[in-house]
Amino acid sequence: MTSDATATDLIGSSKYALAANGLTIARFLLAPVLALLVLEQNPWWLTFWLGWALGATDLFDGQLARQAAPTRFGAFFDPLADKLVVLLTGFALVQIDRFALLPMVLITVREIGIMIYRSYWGRRGLAVPARTSAKYKTFVQGIALAAAMCPALNSALWVADALLWLAVGFTIVTGLQYVNDGSDALRTTGSR
Repeated sequence: MTSDATATDLIGSSKYALAANGLTIARFLLAPVLALLVLEQNPWWLTFWLGWALGATDLFDGQLARQAAPTRFGAFFDPLADKLVVLLTGFALVQIDRFALLPMVLITVREIGIMIYRSYWGRRGLAVPARTSAKYKTFVQGIALAAAMCPALNSALWVADALLWLAVGFTIVTGLQYVNDGSDALRTTGSR
């Protein structure tokens, strides 16, 4: 197999796959910038709109990826970029006292735990595919982040707190669904 064939297998060759992977890379690179802006708390509107832009890249790269064959790069880095945005921004919001620590710890434990769980079974040839409910979980997490960064809600931070706890609920439920999916796949394949 040539190195060109390997690169094509990794990132794809269609304009849709390349564009989707480009958006994933942009989200990956801009996540720390968003977290730094949150820590600076200035200018809040710029921070808020950058957060929305990063959320939009997740939506658009998903739409583009569906126009092309899935790539190994996208399968690994797209959810990783989502986690990076949520966790870096969420802990920056904890640092400035807009979020409580406990919900972010619960989200982090689930995100890292499921990533390790899926990687473990993936290395053994058993895929635990992404669930539609996990997309909703990421959306709710993003809405909670946006509410905490929205200057118009500065006097109503309870809205962001409520959304964050809703995101924790989605996060825990989808984590349990993944564990159940993995158990079902093991029973179906008979593999251990």
